[in-house]
Amino acid sequence: MTKKVAVILSGCGVYDGAEIHESVITLLRLDQRGAQVQCFAPNIAQLHVIDHLTGEEMPESRNVLVESARIARGEVKDIREAKAEDFDALIVPGGFGAAKNLSNFAVEGANCTLNPDVLALAEAFADACKPVGLICISPALAAKIYGPGVVCTIGKDAGTAAAVVKMGGTHEECDVHDIVEDVQRKLVTTPAYMEAKSISEAAGGIYKLVDRVLELTHEND
Repeated sequence: MTKKVAVILSGCGVYDGAEIHESVITLLRLDQRGAQVQCFAPNIAQLHVIDHLTGEEMPESRNVLVESARIARGEVKDIREAKAEDFDALIVPGGFGAAKNLSNFAVEGANCTLNPDVLALAEAFADACKPVGLICISPALAAKIYGPGVVCTIGKDAGTAAAVVKMGGTHEECDVHDIVEDVQRKLVTTPAYMEAKSISEAAGGIYKLVDRVLELTHEND
């Protein structure tokens, strides 16, 4: 049976949106495994726009949904249209957009909040005990979705790991090539570019994450 997977994007570009390599690798692996995919993104303004050549902030405004359409080749919907009951699993690639647009983690750290529509969708998957994959910095949001005790990884970055723990999460260090699974919650996480030094390194863990998320969707078949 073909599995349906929702993917949440957060813009386009590592410094102010979704990490493009992580997003494309995720979409590629889902397609290779025969999954039916629908991308979603919040229809909101980005926190800011970063010049990816210089790293400097630019004096303009961009929309997260419109920018996400660049990665999805136009096949992206407003996250308010997403319903957990229509999908078997959820995956969220990383990039600073997860910490700037899907949440305000980049500004508030452990005191962060999630975009209400993102939180509502993620909580719906959690409440239904459907598999979820969080990549790179996205696992930093796990405790806000699942509550205290959730097991996840952002790799080995001490500062981010400390914020995860402060929010009530249980952090496990993880190599770039591997995944961490919270078996009870069906949550799978991988460091990707929190640790990766190349696109191949990022792909190793992301492939494992996608494969495991899809395996979990078959548990009740």
